[in-house]
Amino acid sequence: MTASNVHWLETPPPGVIPFEQAALQLHPDDDVAIAKSNLPAGTQLQRASADLTLRQLVVSGHKVALRSISAGEAVHRYGQIIGFATAAIAPGDHVHGHNLGVQDFARDYAFGSAAQPVAVVPEADLLTFHGYRRASGRVGTRNYIGIIASVNCSAHTVREIAHHFTPERLAAYPNVDGVTALAHHAGCAVQVGGADYRILQRTLAGMANHPNIGAYLIVGLGCESNQISDLIANYRLADGGYRPPTLTIQDEGGIRRTVQAGITAVEELLPLVNQCQRTPQPISELMIALQCGGSDGWSGVTANPVLGMVSDEIVRQGGTLVLAETPEIYGAEHLLTSRAISPAIGQKLVEKVRWWEQHTARLGIEIDNNPSIGNKAGGLTTIYEKSLGAVAKGGTTPLMDVYDYAAPVTARGLTFMDTPGYDPVSVTGQVAGGCNLVVFTTGRGSVFGFKPAPSIKVVTNTATFERMQDDMDVNAGQILDGVPAKVVAQELMNRVLAVASGEPSKSEAQGVGEAEFNPWNLGGML
Repeated sequence: MTASNVHWLETPPPGVIPFEQAALQLHPDDDVAIAKSNLPAGTQLQRASADLTLRQLVVSGHKVALRSISAGEAVHRYGQIIGFATAAIAPGDHVHGHNLGVQDFARDYAFGSAAQPVAVVPEADLLTFHGYRRASGRVGTRNYIGIIASVNCSAHTVREIAHHFTPERLAAYPNVDGVTALAHHAGCAVQVGGADYRILQRTLAGMANHPNIGAYLIVGLGCESNQISDLIANYRLADGGYRPPTLTIQDEGGIRRTVQAGITAVEELLPLVNQCQRTPQPISELMIALQCGGSDGWSGVTANPVLGMVSDEIVRQGGTLVLAETPEIYGAEHLLTSRAISPAIGQKLVEKVRWWEQHTARLGIEIDNNPSIGNKAGGLTTIYEKSLGAVAKGGTTPLMDVYDYAAPVTARGLTFMDTPGYDPVSVTGQVAGGCNLVVFTTGRGSVFGFKPAPSIKVVTNTATFERMQDDMDVNAGQILDGVPAKVVAQELMNRVLAVASGEPSKSEAQGVGEAEFNPWNLGGML
């Protein structure tokens, strides 16, 4: 990175600065430190051992070498391997893609060796929120009517039905949070019974059964591979004597007539959905999707560890967390397998990692291509480095189970779901699996939202927070300004409870979240 890449951050002239004021070494064994601000070439960092003079500009969030590193030698951050030097690195050098790369290395999976019992919170101290308890016993944080497309051919139609129900038209139904379209790009040109077919049906069924969905309508074209009748039968959506309302455009006589029929169907559902009201519920009814996007060099220092602290407390309270994005734990999976409650659970995670190695090899792509352009501009160099920071969202409690994409999550505590690293696809799987809230960390400034599960943004640095205050909920960058991490974690916990109880998140307040529904497609298109 050069000075021309530094947009909103000022770069001071070179000077002499105490090391602790200018940079952060995260672990005694680390070979690099993280610049707290833009540090120009020639800056001298005063250390007790020996002063360090920067040989190039090092931008905030980027790495500076603390010692000489030979070509081919492992480089450590967090006390873990983040890559291997591709050229000789001198003390004071900027460490990034020009001199740091990846190569395979052995990880000690140590199944279960670090799993520790959880100290459960006494009943008298349990936290609560106000949620919607369903007849099934599950609890929602929102009360939506979902308009589900069976195929992309009905995507426009479901959006037209949902968009008819403006806030003004819903004013008479104060307990209904909205009507949302669940449109997507799949549903046909796939093998019936094949992998993509099963993933799509599992995802749609998970949304239909979701605790944040009070009722739903399924709309299809009529001739698609993903037949509505098969979806209902395969996932027993008509169990209990209730058959969900369905429409097909071909049977109704076209889009206009289907839209009108859909509006009529929703108008009949509204009084029923409105009968459900918020009541006090234990925090154990929260199932939170843990996500990060637009990550930077501070993600693993501020926002992700803060979310990890909140994750640990939610587990102590009896709640459930779903960590995901298998390509974004790559190189750090051993930190999770060592916390698995059994060798079998740890092995399930390793099998998912191996599948991704084979999958990317078949497609001719590299897992290390995962760090985006923005990630790299923010200071992340390799997938190993990104993954080590991302895993911190899951805190320190035992890994209780590992799930396929969009599969119903039934275990309590910390769990893992196999998903891609692309945020919309990943969150779609987590929410279809039952997550009723999303907590999303970001450094560069992701504006992600997701209906029907509200998304809370936790930003890694104050500069991004101040530029994007309409989109960011919590500023974990306060930690770099001296605020204790536990104070920021408490702020985040308070925000989780408030949003779970109905207060809009920043993305919700702007209406973000309908376009992000995006079921995983493996690519088996015919």
